This record gives sequence, C-alpha cells and structure tokens, in this order.
Amino acid sequence: MRSALLLLLVVLAAHAQDRPLLEQLGRQWLDERFKQYDTNADGRLSADEAKPVAAYVSGADADGDGSITRDELQAQFRKRGGALQNAARKALAAVNGSEVEQRFKQLDKNGDGKLVGEELAQARWLSQLGRSVDGVTLAEVKDFFASLSKTTPPASSASPPDYKPEQASPRQEPKRIKPGDAGIGRMISDAAFSDLDGRQRRLSEFTAGKATVIALVSTSCPVSKRYIPSLATLEQDAKARGAALLLVAPTATETTEELRDAFREAKLTAPCALDRDGALCRALGAGVTTDVLVLDAKRTLVYRGALDDQYGLGYSLDAPRHRYAADALDAALAGRVPAVQATEAPGCVLDLAEPDASHASDTTYHNRISRILQSNCVECHRGGGVAPFPLETIEQVNAKAGMIRKMVERQLMPPWFAAPPAKGEHSPWGNDRSLAERDRSDLLAWLSNGKPAGDPKDAPLARTWPGEWQIGTPDAVFQVASPIEVKATGTMAYQNVTVKTGLAEDRWVSAFEVQPTSREVVHHVLIFIRGEGGLLAGRRVAENDEGGGFFAAYVPGNDHVIFPDGFAKNLPANATLLFQIHYTPNGTTTRDQVKLGVRFAKEPPQHVVHVAGIQNHRLSIPAGAENHPEAASLTVPREVTLLGFMPHMHMRGKAFRYELVLPGQSPRTLLDVPRYDFNWQLAYRYAAPITIPAGSEIRVTGWFDNSANNPANPDPNKTVRWGPQTTDEMMLGYVEYYLPGTTPKVAAK
Repeated sequence: MRSALLLLLVVLAAHAQDRPLLEQLGRQWLDERFKQYDTNADGRLSADEAKPVAAYVSGADADGDGSITRDELQAQFRKRGGALQNAARKALAAVNGSEVEQRFKQLDKNGDGKLVGEELAQARWLSQLGRSVDGVTLAEVKDFFASLSKTTPPASSASPPDYKPEQASPRQEPKRIKPGDAGIGRMISDAAFSDLDGRQRRLSEFTAGKATVIALVSTSCPVSKRYIPSLATLEQDAKARGAALLLVAPTATETTEELRDAFREAKLTAPCALDRDGALCRALGAGVTTDVLVLDAKRTLVYRGALDDQYGLGYSLDAPRHRYAADALDAALAGRVPAVQATEAPGCVLDLAEPDASHASDTTYHNRISRILQSNCVECHRGGGVAPFPLETIEQVNAKAGMIRKMVERQLMPPWFAAPPAKGEHSPWGNDRSLAERDRSDLLAWLSNGKPAGDPKDAPLARTWPGEWQIGTPDAVFQVASPIEVKATGTMAYQNVTVKTGLAEDRWVSAFEVQPTSREVVHHVLIFIRGEGGLLAGRRVAENDEGGGFFAAYVPGNDHVIFPDGFAKNLPANATLLFQIHYTPNGTTTRDQVKLGVRFAKEPPQHVVHVAGIQNHRLSIPAGAENHPEAASLTVPREVTLLGFMPHMHMRGKAFRYELVLPGQSPRTLLDVPRYDFNWQLAYRYAAPITIPAGSEIRVTGWFDNSANNPANPDPNKTVRWGPQTTDEMMLGYVEYYLPGTTPKVAAK
C-alpha cells in the first residue's frame, strides 16, 4: 500500500469513531467536488453538470426541480454517512501488520522498540496512547488499529430530560411580565424612611415635580453588587436630565460603612434609604435586591423590573443588550408609555411576606434549622468562607430568607446537579451535596411559618473550621508570579499563566488545594501539568489543550482534594503548571494572585490517580439550536477502576452524560447531569469506585443551548466551535481513574 494512502488511513484511524469529524471531512470533500462540477457557479448542479457524478448524486434532487443544490447534496450525503464510515473501517482492516510495523520503525529513530518524546510527537494520531511516560510499543499500535477497525455503535442522540427553564435552569434573566401584575399605573405612597446619616426623610422630597428612579442595592448580593457601577452611570444621566435617583438598602445585616465604601468606589453619590424592617420595600412593592422602579412626576409607577440584562443569576455579559430602566426613564420624561413596562429582576429575593400561622410546628431555628445549615451550607456561608454572605446566625439567615427559599425550592443550593438516584436507591456519589428531602421540607416549612427562633439552649455545638489551608500546612506552594488586575464590570477573557515548579525530582501528591487571594471574583481555576519543552507524556501540547495533563480545579465549594490512604497523583520533575483562571468582575476593581498548595506522600502510593480527558474538538453547534448534542468516546485498552468524573462545557452547556458501553450490551448511564451549570465546575466522585474491563467504551455526550432563550449566550446568531474562551465552547469529560493490579513506575518520592 502506498505510504500516502497509509498516512490518510492513519489520520482517519485516529478519529474513526468520531462521527462529527467524518461528517466534517465529508462536507469539505463534498464542497470541493460541488465547486468542481458547478461550472457556471450558480450554486446548483444542472442535469448536464451532474452527469459525471450521476451515481453519487442519485436521489439528491429533493424538490424535483431538475437541479441539485449544495444543501440537497449534503442531505443526501448525511443519509449515506453510515456507509462511508463502514467503508473507512474496511479500509482500516485492510492495513496489514507489516505496513504498520514498517511505519513504526520509521518513527522509532533510536530503535528501542518504543515511541517516546519527539518520536511520539511525530505521530499525533497516536496521542491517545501517549499517556504513559514509558512510551508506546509496536504491540500497542497494532492493538490500536485492530480496535479502530471494529464497528462501534453511534453516540446516543437521546435528549436530556425535559424541563421548564423558569423552574429548573440554573440561569435567570429579566423576562417581561404583565404590567398589571407588577403594579404599573399605581400611585406610590409618600413613605417615610431613614437615610444613611439617620435623618428622617419622605419619598416626596425626591419625587416632587420630576421623574424619579428608585433602585434597590445590596453589597452582600452578588448580582446587586455588580450593578453598583451601572447605577452610578444611571445617576449621571438622570441628573443631566433633571431626574432623581434614590437608593434603597433593604438588607438588615449590611452596615452603613459597607454601603458607603461601595458607593465611594463606584463614585455613586445618590441618597440612600435604610430599610432595615422592610417597610419601605413593602410600600414600593419591591421584593428583589435588584429591583428598579421608575416614577413619573406624580409618583405613578411607569416601570418596575431590572436595570438591564447585563447580569443575572448564573451569567454575566460584557455589556447589556437591553437598557430597560434607562429606556423607561426616557419615556417618562417624554410623557410616553415605556416599550417595556415590567420585567423580572434577577437578584436576591427579599422575604417580606407575612408568616403563615396555619402551619405551625415545633421546628425552630435553634433545635433544627441551625443544624441543617451547619451541615449543608455553613462550610461556604461563614465568615472567611467562599460564599458572598454568611449564614451563621439567625439574624443573617432572616436577612437572606427570601433567597434561601428561592434557591432551595429550585434545588440550586446546595450546588449539586447530578440526577437523583432511582427511588429506593442510594446516591453512588461520595461527595453528594444535595439536600436530603426531609431537611429540605423542614427548612421550607420553617421559612413559611414565621421563622421561630426557639430556645437558644437547643443550639448545636459551634463548629470549628480549618485555618488558612483545609489540607493542613502544604509541603509546597506554587503561586502566580504577579497579581492579575480584575476590572469592576463586564466580563474577562480566560487568563493563562504558567508557574514553574522547580522540582528536582518527581513527587507524589496526596492532597492539593487551590486558593485565590480574591475569592469573590474568581469563577473557577483549572490547573494543568506541562513538562519540559511543552511536552506532556511525550507529545507536544498547545496552551489551550484542556484534554491532557489535568491536575487540579477550583470552584467555590470544590477547592481541595485529600486522597484516601494509598492514592496519589504524580507531579513530575521540572514540571510547569498552567493556571487557567476565569474571573467574574463583581462591581469593584481588585487584584488576585492564585496559588496551589500541595502535600507530598511520605511513601509511594498503592494506586496512582490518573485523569483522562474525553473531548470533541470538532464541535459545530448551529446558530439558534436549543438542544444540540455533541459526543466523544474513549475505549480503554485494559481494565481500569473509575474514581469519578468532571464534565466541562462553557456558557451554552445545558446537559451532560457519561455512559459505559460494554461489547454487545446497551449503554449504561454512569453520570447524568440534566442541568449543567457553567458556574459550578463540580467533580462527581464515587463512594465505591467501579472497575470496567478492557475494551469498554466510555461515551460522553453534551447538549448545548445556542438559542436566544439562553441568557448567557454571547451570540445566538453564529455557529459555535471549540475554543479556549467562554464565548467559544468545549465538550470535555474528565475521567479520574487508576489501574488496578499495577505498581507505580515513576520513582517519585
């Protein structure tokens, strides 16, 4: 067989089970042939033009108009896609052992019977075999070709479970609502309040004879805090046009100093009402920390809702697409009805409802609720924790009661997105953070029944928390060399920073922890290992290759790992760490300098923890597609024990699934994430690891929402492909595993 054909087959072999790639290669080939035969370049093949390829285009004229368009030809090609894949596999099967051996010897420059380092780098089609520092043998290459020539069932096209976005989606954007339901057209009463200086004021002082914007503000609500600089911009516009801006601080636990500091940072000078008891908010009919009201000169409510759509629950945009409040102010000043009169305001919900006395119970904060929060929430929601506000006292809980109710009802807190186990079965996940149903019902009932405090004598013992490091004092700390400047508003591209470890020898890592220095602006961190010369396990890797060398991750609530006794990861000598950092500006400029702390095992482990990345670099997510699937798979060459998974997609990611396919058997779901949330890069670790045999296929499928219904979508009008930034996409399933029955080959200490 000619070497050129062999090389072509090799390229196809590396992706023979990758249907999206075969389709992409087919489309490219088809486009070239279409242009070749479309001699008049009118975008159609006439009967005469199609004569030389009549056998290939037979049946493609779907509308029967006597000519064939490119779309019709592609549709016909897709129908024949399976036949083309089978033909590719037959060609692969025809590659005999001597041809493979000849090519292997050409690559094996030193004749040691292994491909390693630069030798392996010349054969990128074998990169999936290049995970061992010992290199790739001829026997492994032959096994590789043999496995690729076998027919593999296509990736599952099943859709994720149906859901109602307003109930289950982790994201919430401003949605238009009926004006009458928002009180539009009503007169706002002349309510009294105290300002930051303690002076008694009335609403009429600010609204007399002019349009007025009233905006709620909170420094402890992440969405509201992000909007403070935007309110400063609105203030300047309102002043220039003779309108007024009044701020309302509804959170009882926020101090005047915290509010003044935030206003000073944003150069926001508007007066602020303190509404500790919620009386002013009830008079205004406000219920969310991001509510904005626009009143005309007679205190008639003409708009209620979000300031704009730049920030919401679970997403941020670089700039708003709709400026609802500013447009409503323009209309009020011009005597017109705003085009949008009312929207939802995504933010922290305020608890202003009267208690429901019809459901009295013995459940109190001290005897029950404090323990639920202590077990499920306070790890993050505490002083010095990673959450934006603490929940350690009844006063703090009462101040956030509305938001607690909303997030618990929607099952978004505590953060856990794996599908629940079947009825009567236990969760297989050792780190399952979901709230037990009894705890959930008791917490919601308490919130609805007046939030009784109970007897302080029934309070639980206070919990103690680790000091600076949750893994204990690290043996080594690797930190980004210089602080990274984080802007106040909008979005930021991923920051990719390398840090040299300087290790003279390989080491075994038994625990690691990732720590930002400004947690409040760090969305997540992924850390990868890169060896000398940019190599990873003998192959060159690009900076944005997230599939290989994955080492550690950070997301609030998932920032450290302590491996069980006998388990460890290898950190090679002279390795370089690539920190990929995603920042989320929160309304205040700041600086951050992420660091990684590691603890070294005192002796070699019994099991080495490995991570494989199953990825599809050839994503093609059509514009406007609301439920588009993409898939990738990996066939394991030997028995492996699975420890856990971590799916990774970007802002269009909607759902994710891992499946196990054993020869001759139907797929078995390993992990189903029906509500994937980009804001939580969670790992799902088995309580009891499972072992799968050689030849098993691990298949991953991700579903994407590239439609206008996805509020986090940067641009629903373009086809989206693989890329390193959040405005691009990825479909990557990390698998953490070890090889049973083996001992470490690397002489790490």
